[in-house]
Amino acid sequence: MKAAQAVSQSEVFVRTSDGREIDDRLAVEEPLEIRIGLPDGTHKAVSITMRTPGDDGELAAGFLFSEGIITSPDQIKQIRHCGLKIGANKGTLDRASALNSNTIRLDLNDGIDLDLKRLERNFYTTSSCGVCGKASIEALATGVKRIESELTIDDDVVHSLPQKLREAQSVFETTGGLHASALFNADGTLDIVREDVGRHNALDKVIGTKFMTNETPLSDKMLLVSGRASFELVQKALMAGIPVLAAVGAPSSLAVELANEFGMTLIGFVRDERFNIYCGGQRVGLTTTAVHH
Repeated sequence: MKAAQAVSQSEVFVRTSDGREIDDRLAVEEPLEIRIGLPDGTHKAVSITMRTPGDDGELAAGFLFSEGIITSPDQIKQIRHCGLKIGANKGTLDRASALNSNTIRLDLNDGIDLDLKRLERNFYTTSSCGVCGKASIEALATGVKRIESELTIDDDVVHSLPQKLREAQSVFETTGGLHASALFNADGTLDIVREDVGRHNALDKVIGTKFMTNETPLSDKMLLVSGRASFELVQKALMAGIPVLAAVGAPSSLAVELANEFGMTLIGFVRDERFNIYCGGQRVGLTTTAVHH
């Protein structure tokens, strides 16, 4: 499912520091409320996230799958926006109607045994959540399996990924304001890329797309994210069975601990013809000067 007429960028009139007046393009940021429709006809709000409109259905499915709430696309009856479609003319709408256009509902089939307590837990969305790192990792043990993959990659492939990602980021090229997540094959060919103002949303869109087509676990793919590698991104990648996560930026200490615990290869600072391997180095063939932690 894709959002109807979703707009990912907008134009504004700006004055530059040298006095020129020009049109500028901005990445669109709007709230999305994700709701679950239960088999008994009731529905429950699960999350509100600030995202770039587009691929909202995949975002919702990816979020619920990567958080361990749903496990199979067969559990889903339908995914639909509630109220008016995104892209409708909001100029004549009241505030309630406008907000309702940014709500998406994922209805479940009958017979689904949903863990409602899991819906009520606090999601780890910030680095200052105050939860002990060890407790955070142990909380995932029931939903995350240790990575089992024969995937190996050459270091020259890793070096090539940032440029390939940048070339595939259509909205970033015009706005400069979006994160991206991309899956690659072992030879470095691009499989799928998604952009969003939120790095976790971009990854949920990627995972959701693959989840909805029954392609998970993604044991033969490597993931590149445009920013840093956080605990949350590692968690989501593990839920999708991705064996290699590479980031243009730095990983956090808890991200490294989590990746190591579950057998993931975690690579950071992939730029300027170098990178650091923080764990899982057996999957990377080194012929240059990459740093192995």
